[in-house]
Order: sequence, then C-alpha cells, then structure tokens
Amino acid sequence: MRCIIARYPFDLTRRDVLEAMKGVKPEPITGVSVTIGRRQYPVKQAGEVITRQDRRDFSAGEVIRAMTALGFVCRTPGPAPALADDASTPLQQASALLGGSEPA
Repeated sequence: MRCIIARYPFDLTRRDVLEAMKGVKPEPITGVSVTIGRRQYPVKQAGEVITRQDRRDFSAGEVIRAMTALGFVCRTPGPAPALADDASTPLQQASALLGGSEPA
C-alpha cells in the first residue's frame, strides 16, 4: 500500500511492518498506540522505526492512517477503569464520568 508520511511516499505492506518491528522493545505508552503482533507500541515509535525518520518530522495522524489501512489496530487512551470495590451501578459510573449528578 502506498502512503505518505512526512511528505515522503512509502510502499508498505503488513509483512514489512511486522518485519521492521521484530525485536523492537515497546516504549512506555503515553498516548495513541498501535498493536503490532502481540505488542502495543506508541504510534510515534512505530512510525520512526518503519520510516527511519525522526518522529518530529511526522504527525501521529499520518501513522495512524497508514497503520489502520494496513489492518493494524490503533487505540487512544481512555478513562481509567472503575475500581473493583466501587459499589456504584454502571448508570451512576457513566453519569459521574459525564459530570452529571447521581440519578435518584
């Protein structure tokens, strides 16, 4: 698949990405991540390894579009999961996340 990252065209395949990321240790994830194989990588790290460009030269969106088109799953960080000892109902949890008051 042909994609443009940092104004440069790349002909990438799923196999090329898997091969490039083989043996690369994932950095801590602080933002958007992409699942490659059984590991999750920060999108910028994956883009840097695959394109061999400095991660400041491209946006996360460019890499997300390319990885999604190749069939990889990209995830954005979501709200923290509710604690197990929290006795509120799912409706109360949703309402609290939305900033509303507790339903009666």
